[in-house]
Amino acid sequence: MSYSQTWDLESIFPGGITSPQLTQKYELITSQTQDFATKVDAYRASDDKDFDQLANLADLAQTISAGIGTAGIFVNGWSSVDYGNSVYAPHFDKLGNLWVAFSTPLNRFQKLLLQLDDATFATAIKTQRLSPIAFYLTELRTDAKRLLDDSTESLINQFDLDGQQAWSQHYDTISASLSMNYTDETGKTRQISAGQALNMLDGEPNNETRANIMANYEKMWGNAENLTADTLNHLAGFRLTNQKAHQRQNYLEQPLEMNRMSEETLKAMWHVVDNNKGMFKPYFDRKKALLGLSQLGWQDQVAPLTNIGDYSPKEVSYDEAAQFIITQFGKFSPKMADFAKMAFENNWIESENRPGKQPGGYMESVPDLHESRIFLTYTGSVNDAATIAHELGHAFHSAQLNDLPFWRDAYAMNVAETASTFAELIVNDANVKAATTDAEKVVLLDAKMTNPIAMFLNIHARFLFEDAFYTERQNGVVTPQRLNELMDEAQKSAFDGMLDTRHPHFWSSKLHFFIDSVPFYNFPYTFGYLFSAGIYAQAQKDGDNFEDKYIALLRDTANMTSEELAQKHLGVDLTKPDFWQAGADLVKKDIDEFLSLSEQFIK
Repeated sequence: MSYSQTWDLESIFPGGITSPQLTQKYELITSQTQDFATKVDAYRASDDKDFDQLANLADLAQTISAGIGTAGIFVNGWSSVDYGNSVYAPHFDKLGNLWVAFSTPLNRFQKLLLQLDDATFATAIKTQRLSPIAFYLTELRTDAKRLLDDSTESLINQFDLDGQQAWSQHYDTISASLSMNYTDETGKTRQISAGQALNMLDGEPNNETRANIMANYEKMWGNAENLTADTLNHLAGFRLTNQKAHQRQNYLEQPLEMNRMSEETLKAMWHVVDNNKGMFKPYFDRKKALLGLSQLGWQDQVAPLTNIGDYSPKEVSYDEAAQFIITQFGKFSPKMADFAKMAFENNWIESENRPGKQPGGYMESVPDLHESRIFLTYTGSVNDAATIAHELGHAFHSAQLNDLPFWRDAYAMNVAETASTFAELIVNDANVKAATTDAEKVVLLDAKMTNPIAMFLNIHARFLFEDAFYTERQNGVVTPQRLNELMDEAQKSAFDGMLDTRHPHFWSSKLHFFIDSVPFYNFPYTFGYLFSAGIYAQAQKDGDNFEDKYIALLRDTANMTSEELAQKHLGVDLTKPDFWQAGADLVKKDIDEFLSLSEQFIK
């Protein structure tokens, strides 16, 4: 079957970014927000014996949040395929203002929950309508203890539009305006955008061309360092000031709360990561030999292996990748396979490789339609099918919550990365198992290593950098030169000296450092990878009994802490190293097989 590589946004709001229905949605959200504010102010607990009025307020708050989310994915979707076009700026501004307007009565709703004594609140969240969102309501009530007076909170939220959010959007403007030249293997000079360069760095097979792209990529971001350093410093400055105003003890407290995990769990995870870095050294030494390199640079860590023995990777068509994903999902979960097939058929995926698109990929839910949309760029490489599977994993996760209240869809980023990485593991493992020769298996095992390299080394470098940056930012602005030093030190430490040349301007080039809504955006990826490894091992043991258990876990992801989720569904303690070490052992197994099979191809 042939599938479209462009997505359908018209079914959300017809008529593109100028859709009259989008304008009507803005107006409806405004009206609903005004109604919500009025009803919050009028609420009296003494008149609400059965808590129906409280449940009505919670329902309306979720309806408004879902509406803003639906409008947001629509605007962001159009912006992603027309990257850098200023026509979308007024819409992002409108969405920001809608959220600020809603935040004020939502804060008052939180304080209303806090005004209920403990016994009354406990009774309320046991009622039929409120019990499904009891965990989220408890979080709102707890967070209310940090809130300042209404006028101050409203002012902070308003400042956020032209503060933290504006600086994040400013980074997008910088990134979209950048381009660079590089010399290809024929000696021809070509010009590409920053997004195209990033895609090529991961997929370019020619060593010299890849090194040339890397050198010019580093130079391009170096030329922009003053702009990006200003942006990063002001984002962090706003965040630190806001955290201090809300009585946060340190800069890690908020991201840990957002991910519903303890610092003890985070330390246990990084401890295991640190203790297992040594297993990558023989892998990188072997890869360097297979690539014919005397030194290993940043651009080489996930470079594709080509022409190993008599095997040369073939380009995989989009339709072939789609069918492979559907088939492999079906071996673990028929519901996953049916969902993936439906997503392809209904044009939920934007994958066409063309200029003008935003770099990277994502999945976002369309709450009002109980659908998802997936954005990426498909190039036909061996890793691209895994990328599609990753985003489909996110979408499948969200789909399992369609019958639950909207606030039950508010799962944290770390467990969000679990479903996506699990789906990716299915496809990567299937690719390796389908290999018919040792040479092919070596290439596919190497491609599979892209994820653990990122999760154990690259992501850890990002965490070490941010930890050092926020420590210094508390004492004032950090210069571009110092940011380069901090990043280089973080990469040296995280990669344990395995790279001969690094990427000091990675802090400047990586979008994840500039996302306004999520502080310390990166460490949840490592959590999700290792957590999903445990789930994947369980799936292989359970066979046909796995699907129901997996869906039960997904449905609980916004209903308890990460530690409680792991204990209930996997029977493990995340604060202990054993669980994390099991994931590391799976990586070691792949590395050992790679080393054993690839030895014959060393010249």
